Amino acid sequence: MDFNRHSYLKGQHAFLSASKYHWANYDEEKLVASYSRWMAAKRGTDLHELAHRCIELGVKVQTPKTIKLYVNDAIGFKMETEKVLYYSDNCFGTVDSISFRKNCLRIHDLKTGVTPASMQQLIIYAALFCFDFDIKPIDIDMELRIYQLDEVLIYNPEPEEIINLMDKIIQFDKKIEQMNR
Repeated sequence: MDFNRHSYLKGQHAFLSASKYHWANYDEEKLVASYSRWMAAKRGTDLHELAHRCIELGVKVQTPKTIKLYVNDAIGFKMETEKVLYYSDNCFGTVDSISFRKNCLRIHDLKTGVTPASMQQLIIYAALFCFDFDIKPIDIDMELRIYQLDEVLIYNPEPEEIINLMDKIIQFDKKIEQMNR
């Protein structure tokens, strides 16, 4: 049999996909709520891509305010975007924007939703950076920023906080590896 080719769909994900089959048990109200969340996440992905391209091209933006602040700060700090930070196959992540200059690590994260963001994600990125580049947290300064709802949350973690998280990553990674044997 010659199957139909839908090459334009390669890498895409349908909302009503077989692999995410739970929708088959939804009523219309739950469908609407779930689809609204899915569209908000998709919009967030699109806004991240827009911000990434603006930073790459050095194009400053005027609106909306949250994206303006995020993009313009990243350009001003000469940051790189969408960089993977790696400890192991069990623990890695892609940071929105990052720079390391003059012994100062900067990590910025763009949040496009309304749910209050947690700085924990950026603290994990800082730990992954230290692993990936074999840098001791005590030897550097760090500034972590979340851009959300037209505000910028700034946090300067203490080295001990990053060190404790690095210890936990090592411990949990070892446990996962033991479980995979």
